[in-house]
Amino acid sequence: MAAKDLYEKDYYAILGVEKSADSDEIKKRYRKLARELHPDKTKGDKTLEERFKAVSEAYDILSDEKKRAEYDQARTLFQQGGVPNGGFQGNFSAGGFGDLGDIFGNLFGGQRGPRRGADMQAQATISFRESISGTQLTFNSPSGPVTTKIPAGVNDGAKIRVRGKGAPGEAGAGDLYITINVAPHSVFSRKEENLLLTLPVTFPEAALGANISVPTLSGEEVTLRLPAGTANGKTLRIKGRGITRKDGSAGDLLVTIEVSVPQRVDGKAKKALESYQEESKGADPREDLRKRARS
Repeated sequence: MAAKDLYEKDYYAILGVEKSADSDEIKKRYRKLARELHPDKTKGDKTLEERFKAVSEAYDILSDEKKRAEYDQARTLFQQGGVPNGGFQGNFSAGGFGDLGDIFGNLFGGQRGPRRGADMQAQATISFRESISGTQLTFNSPSGPVTTKIPAGVNDGAKIRVRGKGAPGEAGAGDLYITINVAPHSVFSRKEENLLLTLPVTFPEAALGANISVPTLSGEEVTLRLPAGTANGKTLRIKGRGITRKDGSAGDLLVTIEVSVPQRVDGKAKKALESYQEESKGADPREDLRKRARS
């Protein structure tokens, strides 16, 4: 593509934003247009398809600070000095901007011939379980359907690159970048390669100790030995029940104890608690607190 074709394109007008627009405004406008002009919606309308390509090309330049600065610089240079009738030869410089060939070389990746299509952005939401075990997603892109593998253990917000599935171009299609959103699980969460779980237990289980069944993400249950006198909020570790690493090892399941207090106690249970309270009058859990508060 000739330089003259490039500098004559007003990418700001194509996106419908002012030249002073910030990156957030440019991104917001591009996403709106991309949704409206996506080939899935335009159903083969060639005019809208070309508009979609132009919008993608404009966003590719204006969303990159370096490319945008070089584009602005090049347009200003041409507007001030004009272009020779013979077109741009790659060694024209004026107005203190330096070599215009370098500007366009940097701006368009050093290409002097056909350009590849613009990169595109997409988002996908997967379940928490799929983020741990991995999955496959299928997208409709301008260059056709794309099935891509989402690796096991992917984090929320991760970006997956799919080569050649962006906007079409004379030198081939650009790439598709998929941002992965992981839906939260109602029971499990994660911290690096470890899975986290809050486990409700009764007061007698925490006070006296107990063997408790704990669910895992795989669906089976494992037995956790709760030591006598376990405090509320204590975290216990079940080894090897977390997220599998690339080397085949696995993180742990971290279980945080939550002592459940009944809202109402009646009958024999109430009498038993009253008897316990009477027997343990000498134990004051707040004695140390008061000492430290006075110091």
